[in-house]
Amino acid sequence: MTHQHIAVVDDESAITELLAHYLGEHGFRATQLHSGHALMALMPSDPPDLVLLDLGLPGEDGFAIARQLREHWRCGLVIITGRGDAVDKVVGLEVGADDYVTKPFDLRELVARIKAVLRRMPQAPVTSPAAVPAASAAEARRCMAFLGWRLDLAARRLDAPGGAEVRLTTGEFELLAALVQHPGRVLSRDFLLEQTRGREAAPFDRTIDVQIGRLRRKLEPDADNPQIIKSVRGAGYIFIPPVASVH
Repeated sequence: MTHQHIAVVDDESAITELLAHYLGEHGFRATQLHSGHALMALMPSDPPDLVLLDLGLPGEDGFAIARQLREHWRCGLVIITGRGDAVDKVVGLEVGADDYVTKPFDLRELVARIKAVLRRMPQAPVTSPAAVPAASAAEARRCMAFLGWRLDLAARRLDAPGGAEVRLTTGEFELLAALVQHPGRVLSRDFLLEQTRGREAAPFDRTIDVQIGRLRRKLEPDADNPQIIKSVRGAGYIFIPPVASVH
């Protein structure tokens, strides 16, 4: 059985060695990297299932590295940083991070968060299709259509009305799937957090609001005047268009 691959990106060797050793004890294959350039060199030849990325790499913009990952690769992304500023956390989520951990952190909690992100990513990297769990026949045929958009729940793929694939992060996909499967209903943030993050959801977590903003920019003709995903003050969000199940 192939162990899931984690890329640990931090300029401090002591940290990468500690994390690699601990991850290895928990059944992961870890690659230690010390720069964004090294990470990008690794991606084509040995793409990881998840990247642990330190924002404070000397001479590099951690947010730019995260954006590059999201534009070109499908993998989990957990930002690890010494920055505890709430603005940095929101920006990290905005550029596509699945989770954000502030140093110092508990190793057991970090592994739990990694496993939580990976659980929400049943599709393995495109280079190893044999590792993708088999879907049931009913699930394999299940696609949801709205306003010309097509969301394939089994392939975890969103196609625009013209047929082009729109890339989604793990969190964005889970959130859109929850909304699409409950059209016309007001869904609270707590409900959406439970659907997308389960027990790992934290009180007052702003992840939902950030991801709703990203989804609107990808779906809406005018993200500032949303007509597909609307806010309901004090209650949550509602998916407006009618949804059809298609094959």
